[in-house]
This record gives sequence, structure tokens and C-alpha cells, in this order.
Amino acid sequence: MDLTYSAEDEAFRAEVREWLADHLVGEWAALRGTGGNGRDHESYEARLAWNRYLAAHGWTCLGWSEEHGGRGLPLFQQVIFHEEYARADAPVRVNHLGEELLGPTLIAHGTAAQKERFLPKIVAVEELWCQGYSEPGAGSDLAGVRTRARLDGDQWVVDGQKVWTSNAHLSDWCFVVCRTTPGSERHHGLSYLLVPMAQDGIEVRPIEQLTGTSEFNEVFFDGAVTAADMVVGEPGDGWKVAMATLGFERGVSTIGQQVGFARELETVEEAARANGAIDDPGISSRLAQAHVGLEVLRLHALRTLSAYDSGSSGPEASVSKLLWARWHRDLGELAMDVVGLAGLTTGEDYALDRLQSLYLFSRADTIYGGSDEIQRNIIAERVLGLPREARP
Repeated sequence: MDLTYSAEDEAFRAEVREWLADHLVGEWAALRGTGGNGRDHESYEARLAWNRYLAAHGWTCLGWSEEHGGRGLPLFQQVIFHEEYARADAPVRVNHLGEELLGPTLIAHGTAAQKERFLPKIVAVEELWCQGYSEPGAGSDLAGVRTRARLDGDQWVVDGQKVWTSNAHLSDWCFVVCRTTPGSERHHGLSYLLVPMAQDGIEVRPIEQLTGTSEFNEVFFDGAVTAADMVVGEPGDGWKVAMATLGFERGVSTIGQQVGFARELETVEEAARANGAIDDPGISSRLAQAHVGLEVLRLHALRTLSAYDSGSSGPEASVSKLLWARWHRDLGELAMDVVGLAGLTTGEDYALDRLQSLYLFSRADTIYGGSDEIQRNIIAERVLGLPREARP
């Protein structure tokens, strides 16, 4: 693919840069650098207000078609927005799951009524979403879900448990993969339901992490209900829809994810310069490798997106999780080597600084969202067509 930015692209870059410079000021300026992995609690209400401010000025859902409330921007201009957003150290947005995952899934597989009901509120950041995929017995293996739903008159009744549900305590809706065909196994008999969170049949329990924060949750469904027409795709065909969502998760949204990665790498490098660690050849070499690795992630994401853009998709998306998880974990280890013994001490009430939080949070990267071991099996068996691993 051609990675050269056109004159039109550069004009758009100037537009984004100028808008952020003019608007990320005053009360918004205090939000610079807030949010991110393990830090979603930072200035949450203010970041929500900022996200809605972006929406009011046309800076959400940039790749969506105008028909669906977006701006219909080409791929490279979407990338440019994320690049300039990172350069401005703008706060991490709160609408990621709605804008980058659920919205595109509805555009591809939802009914006209579902699009009309949900897409405008995602664009305006008026409703927030969480993702009901992982379960205690089906974390990396999504086909093993046991949460069940049955159709009772004009509504679905949902029973079961999800885990590691990001920001469930702040969300209005959850897109839930559950088993709707009695006796079905593995990829068969699943459905993709849209379930409102504000009801008696749902209990959300925060999970305290090593970082001391709790953006992950357990979610218990005990007779939770949603309308019969809140199924995306056909009942029993949820695996196809769920895989489409994962395609978006490991495609377009990785560009936004790299916004935070670039900011974290800059913080690590600043710490190395401040304490002289950058003069250590080993540290400086690893910093250089981290920069190269981040550029590889960016180019890989562009290649993946280019394949989607041209109407084809290869194995690129399947390996992106392996690439970024290991890169980010290594960055956390590098951060601790940069700060040295100071990384062993904490502040008042055991408060962690940004680099300590980075290190502790990144330990989970190769586990959540599909562990490295499971992901390699998926690539080997489903992408490359190799023989299945022996199973007990």
C-alpha cells in the first residue's frame, strides 16, 4: 500500500492540529494526558464532557458514513486524526467501545431499527457501551460461553456471568454473546444481544487490580431482560457477529490504542533523560527498539485496515493482539529498569506513579482479550489451517 500522505491529507492534518490547539484550552487543558490503561478513573466526568464536546464539533465516528452520522473520512485521514490527537496529549476518550466496536458492528449486521435507535446516541456520546464476552470458564475461548438467554414472549431473559467487563459500572448498555439454542456447543447456537444495564436483573461487581483501580468488573445476569428485537443478526448466528466485532477491535481501534502507547513511551523516555538512564547503552538501545516496535505496530495496523478497506481480509488482524500485547508488556518492564530502585517505592497511601501503573497493568496484556497461547492456536488452526492441537 502507498503510505504517502496527499496534499489533501496534509491539509486535514493542519485542520485537526489547529482545532485542537484552539479548543484544548481553559478548563479542557487540565485534562491533557489523563485516562488510559489502568487510569480510566482519572477525571472521568470531565473526559466524558470533553468527548461530548468533540461530538458536538463533528470529531466522533470519523470513518462512519454520513448516512450513519459520521463524516465518511478515508482511512488515512482517520489515522491522521489519531496521530494529531496523540501529539496534542489530548485526554483518552470514553466512548471507545460504542464508537469503534458496537457502532461498526450494527452498521454491518444490525437492522434499520437498531441503527436508527442506537447510532445517533453513539455519535453524540449520549449512551455508553460495555462488552459482554469473557466468562470465568471462557476467557480466551469465546466459543465456550455458558451465559444463556431464552425467548419469553416479546423479550429475551438472560442468565449467567461475564467477567473482565471494562467500565460496566459506567455503561448504559452491554452487547452480550450468549447461548440461545439449548444443547448447542462451541460456535453454534450463540446469539448477540443488546442488553440495557439499568435493571434489577444485573449486578456489577468491581474487580480491584494490581494498580488499585477497578475499571474491570464481574457482571451477573439473573433474569435480566431485553426486547426480542435486540438481537443483532439472526438468533443462533451470534458467532459470526461476534467475530465481526473482534475484527473491528483488532483493526480500526488499534490506531486509537496506539495513541496511549505513544504517550506512555514518551513518558518513559522523559524519565530516562531526567535521571540519566538514557546514557546507559542498554537502556538507550531498548528505547530505540521500542520506537521501532511502535512504528511496526502502526504500519501493521495500516496494512490490516487497508485490507478491510479494499474488501478483503487476511491473517493480519489475527496477529495484531500478539504484537501489541508483547510490545506493551516489554515497555512496562523497560519503565521499571529506567527508574531503577525508585520503582520499588510508592507514595502516600501506597499511591502508584504513572510508570509503576504502566508496569503493573501491562502484566495482564498477554492474558486478557485472548491469551498469547490461545491466540497462537487460533492463528495456527483457523488462519493457517494447521492440524488441531491435541486436547485432553
